[in-house]
Amino acid sequence: MKERIYVCHTYYHAYIAFLKELNLCRNAQTAPCGEASLVLSSLSNNFEQFNERVKRTGLFSEVISFDEKRADEFPQLQRFRKDRGNIVTNMWQRIRFTRLYARMEKPFIPVDFKKYKDIYVFCDSDPIGYYLNQNKIPYHAVEDGLNCIAHFDVARYDNRSFFSLKAFLSKKLNLIFIQNGYGKYCLDMEVNDISAIAFPCPYYREVPRQPLVDALTREEKDLILRAFVRDADDLNQKLMQCKKEENKILVLTEPLCSLDVRKRIFQDIVKKYEKEGRIFIKPHPRDALDYREIFPGYPIFDATMPMEMLNFYENVHFDQVVTVFTDLKGIRFGDKLVRLGDEFMDQYEDPEKHNQNKRMGIVEKGN
Repeated sequence: MKERIYVCHTYYHAYIAFLKELNLCRNAQTAPCGEASLVLSSLSNNFEQFNERVKRTGLFSEVISFDEKRADEFPQLQRFRKDRGNIVTNMWQRIRFTRLYARMEKPFIPVDFKKYKDIYVFCDSDPIGYYLNQNKIPYHAVEDGLNCIAHFDVARYDNRSFFSLKAFLSKKLNLIFIQNGYGKYCLDMEVNDISAIAFPCPYYREVPRQPLVDALTREEKDLILRAFVRDADDLNQKLMQCKKEENKILVLTEPLCSLDVRKRIFQDIVKKYEKEGRIFIKPHPRDALDYREIFPGYPIFDATMPMEMLNFYENVHFDQVVTVFTDLKGIRFGDKLVRLGDEFMDQYEDPEKHNQNKRMGIVEKGN
């Protein structure tokens, strides 16, 4: 029986896997170090040569590529996704969809998950969640992004009609599948801050991420940087430029809305904040806009690098860090943290597209 395996869909997921594994390595008497596997799914990200850099750190025993398939890649599933107009027929369709989807995903599963003692899955809403539940394989879910459920409880929103019934069919009977703690074979779900979530699932388990970061040694930080920084020379050059500027503002992009609207959003943000200081831009890893073309002459950080890497460089400091929806509570390199939020986005698209919490009557705690 192998020890642990982490299923990651983004660079941020892999970063949290590093934090968790390094923490376990400090307690190697109870959790053998260097025996975990890291799975990188191509569903959301092109990880390029990241797997090779991870292997060189020696932290994981193996790094595995996963060609995970979305439901729309299987034409046979599409007839089960139509709204038939009533809860009974729709649930029957969903039951058949759930079973068939798991079977069709099976040929693409890269490892025998039954051989692992502990399975950690980031974003079990993806096909891997269907597969594990239908094959009766217990796993631990891990919150997709920092406090993401507090900002958008996607499990409740997607199942907001007859939620209790659907949760019962998923958690107790395994007839359908609901992510984020409601799957029958989901043992628990790690979240950063339960108190920030309006309707906590009974299976949520609070595992704050900041203590994992605070416990890192200098050597462990350097190990993480070797894995996640693709071009150290380019990054160091931008950080040297950053130190020379007196008033520095970092703009974090996000894969919001359509590309043309997204372009206008960040042009407006840059236009507003460049009056207050020198703008630096950090694109989101899944943001397809070419910001070098849109903002020639502006320092732009490598998109594949998680923004948290900047926490590990001494004397890196921004006067402001500005974003639309990204949770900024884990940032230690910014004085003023600006999360523009729903009201800002209301200017650019129909509020129905992003005000999901308001539509469910949820007021985000601490905002």
